[in-house]
Amino acid sequence: MSASRLLVSGIAWLIDFDDADPAPTVRSGVDLLIEDGRVVQTGVGLPAGDAEVVDASGHVVLPGFVDTHRHLWLTALRALTTEADLGGYLELVAGRFGPRFTPEDLRASTYFGALECLDAGVTTVQDYAHAMWSPDHADAAVSALEASGIRAVFGYGFPVFSTSRDLADIRRVRERFSASDAGLLTMALSPMGPSYSPIETVREDWRLARELDIPIAVHVGAGPVAERPIETLEREGLLLPGTVYVHGNSLPDEELRLIASSGGAVAIAPAVEAQMGHGAPMIGRLRAAGVGHGLGVDVVTATAGDMFTLMRAALVTGYLGEGSRPSPADVLRAATLGGAETLGLADRVGSLRPGKRADLVFLRADAPNLVPLHHDPVGTVVSSAHAGNVDTVVVDGRVVKRDGILLADGVKGAREALLEVAYRIVH
Repeated sequence: MSASRLLVSGIAWLIDFDDADPAPTVRSGVDLLIEDGRVVQTGVGLPAGDAEVVDASGHVVLPGFVDTHRHLWLTALRALTTEADLGGYLELVAGRFGPRFTPEDLRASTYFGALECLDAGVTTVQDYAHAMWSPDHADAAVSALEASGIRAVFGYGFPVFSTSRDLADIRRVRERFSASDAGLLTMALSPMGPSYSPIETVREDWRLARELDIPIAVHVGAGPVAERPIETLEREGLLLPGTVYVHGNSLPDEELRLIASSGGAVAIAPAVEAQMGHGAPMIGRLRAAGVGHGLGVDVVTATAGDMFTLMRAALVTGYLGEGSRPSPADVLRAATLGGAETLGLADRVGSLRPGKRADLVFLRADAPNLVPLHHDPVGTVVSSAHAGNVDTVVVDGRVVKRDGILLADGVKGAREALLEVAYRIVH
């Protein structure tokens, strides 16, 4: 359902962040008014006028979650690598099953992955689409994101074990974004980067991103090509503001400080990084180094696809790692406004302040696992909430999930299509 005006009325607990304040604000009994997809006012007793009214008296309302790193095309391969390390994952997914995906397969998997995000309250996702075997694959991925209704950054990337690089197609897709009102979608370049590519290729990729005026999202670590990838970028004059560095568990503190000073940010996947043995937990080190950061699922082949799992993984591993220990408020910020800042979208999403686009999530406050909330609403959400508590989801002022049910057309058909792809790819 879509409405030009929406009044979220009588919110039991509104949890939000201010761009200038790291601490969350928690208010009760307030209303939130949305007009034309934008938050315009919060307050008590706001008049409804001709707005559609949504009763939030039994709900926790918070900004939509922002997933800063996810490979949506891998949804069809769920749980295939829960016992694999990084090498085993790459061999099975990138080497064996990935090349079997047709454009139609990729579209079905990406689309259902986006629905999974929305169902769990993830309203923005960076889709690191490193499966662009052909222009048709690229078109399939973009069309799936468009059809889903999610806010997304489409990260154009190439298959891990492929030497083919169709730079002309990246330009073509960029024109597709430029020639139309992209709305909820923006674009990034997702190359292999300095850890895994020769410097000549790195220069070419970074030059292309500058030419097309799009940000870069790139996996980094002490890789086979560059032990110090961030220092390599600095030496080449390629440390660009707005770059998203993924994982980085093996980076020394000096390189983290280079990321901070350059205006870059880091997307961490605490659940996958722990499961696959990427290295020491990152969130404490990033906080100590002053590096902006957000959370990402990465791959549902290895872990759950919801932000609640990620927040708990970040909280628990943060206490085991180095640097300052994160609080539940720190982790919730990373899942919302911190993620938006990481992706360069904080002027649009990440909080519910007037002027922002209206992406928000309702959790059922009366759910047994959330009662009582009043001791510490933020701590309760981070430590105890799960995806089953997500009752209503709004993206850009449009309700995409209501009373626990996704409103997208053809959810059953999309599920059946995904199952068909999953069976055929693996068997």
